[in-house]
Order: sequence, then structure tokens, then C-alpha cells
Amino acid sequence: MKTKTAGVTLMLLACGAAHAAEGGDDADALAKALANPVAALISVPFQYNYDRTFGDKGYRHTLNVQPVVPISLNEDWNIISRTIVPIIYQNEVVPGTDQAGLGDVVQSIFISPKEPTSSGLIWGIGPVFLLPTGTDDLSADTWAAGPTAVALLQHGSWTYGALVNHLADVGGARGRRTDVSTTMLQPFVTRGLSGGRTIAVNLESTYDWKARQWLIPLNLQYSKVTRIGRQRVSFQGGVRAYLDGPRGGPDWGLRFNVTLLYPK
Repeated sequence: MKTKTAGVTLMLLACGAAHAAEGGDDADALAKALANPVAALISVPFQYNYDRTFGDKGYRHTLNVQPVVPISLNEDWNIISRTIVPIIYQNEVVPGTDQAGLGDVVQSIFISPKEPTSSGLIWGIGPVFLLPTGTDDLSADTWAAGPTAVALLQHGSWTYGALVNHLADVGGARGRRTDVSTTMLQPFVTRGLSGGRTIAVNLESTYDWKARQWLIPLNLQYSKVTRIGRQRVSFQGGVRAYLDGPRGGPDWGLRFNVTLLYPK
């Protein structure tokens, strides 16, 4: 009887270990997909950013709601919609004032091959749009559009690549038009640490061609894919240092991200 009980116990332990390993592999696969901006994975990130020291005491809270929706075009191609909806509260960013409300929506649409090239390159290209949805003091008050592209390689636990876009204004929206001509360059490196854990470094660099000014935050982030009930979720936290920016701009910041994942 003891031998039979021990056999059953060992079988249950083996099954449990196999299930845990499978779960770990699944979490690693989702973490790797999250590192790819054009992966065929539906996700809804809620990204909170805190930026500090505009002038002497200014700060900004930003919650970016960023749904990513891939659409299968045919056997070979996907269309990936990436939307950024910012909700902002800032104080003393404009000296002596505070503002709260919606910022302008940024909408990117990529067309991307479903499979990497023979060399392993993953890429996507398409248009990007700035929609003047922001409240009065948080909007450029103009429509803007331009091209966007991404290219990356994934080898083992490493992902490295870059995302780029350029926005130029195409018409005023409410009479207080701001001339927009900005280029965003975001190189990134991500390392998977197993168990759905990831560490990532990126530069979310933006160059304002009108002001001739860079804004360059360096982000260091740690994330973990896990499960809450049946819902797959990624939790992320990190810090940010501004390497360059306009006088009176931010010096440092924090980022926390909760991403709901909907794998096929």
C-alpha cells in the first residue's frame, strides 16, 4: 500500500512539475511577444508615468491607455493597430498653473509579415496619425500624420531593434494651431530571464524640428507575466532619467504598467 501511495504521489508531483514548466514556457512566450511591437497578440496596456522637476517643482502624471489589436490580412500579412490615449494631470509644468484632461491620441497602423525574413528580421511599416483630441491646454490643436516603421531581431532570450516615426502637421483643428514636426526614435533591448520575467532598456527619443530640441528619456524596466484567474497579465515597473531636454523640462520619472493579454 505504501509503495502504491508513493507511486501516486510521485505521479502527481511529476504532473504538477510538468504543468508548472508548461506555464513557465507559456509566460516566456508571452513575454517575448510583448517585446515585439508587431506581434500577433491582443494586449491592453495601462501605462502610468510620473515625471518630476519641471523648473523647480513641476510634475506630471500620465496614464496611457494603449490597446494593440492585430488583424490577419491573409496567410502572409498582419495589420497591427497601436493606439495611445493619454490622460494627464500636471502641476507647475506651465509655471503658476495646473491642467488635467485628455491629451492628443496617437494612432499607428503597421503592415507586417507573419513570419520573419530568412535572416530573422521582423519588421512593420505604415502610417501614424496625431488626432487633436486633447483638452485646451493639453493639445497641439492640429492634425498631424507621417510614416512609422519598426525592425527587430529575436535571438534566444534577446530582443533588440528600433521603432521610428515622423509627424508633421496637416491642418489646424481649432484655430490655436501648433506647428508639429517631430521625429521619434526608440531603440530598445530586451532580455528574457525565464519564468515570464523580462528586463528592458530603451530610449524614447523625440526631436522637435521646429524648436531644434531633443527630448531623450532613458528607461530601465522590469516586468513579469503572470496569471490572475484565467486572465494573463504583465506587470512592469521602472525608472527613467532624462539625458537631454528643453530647459525647464523633466529630470527623472517612474513608470508602472499593467497589461492585459489575450493570446489566441
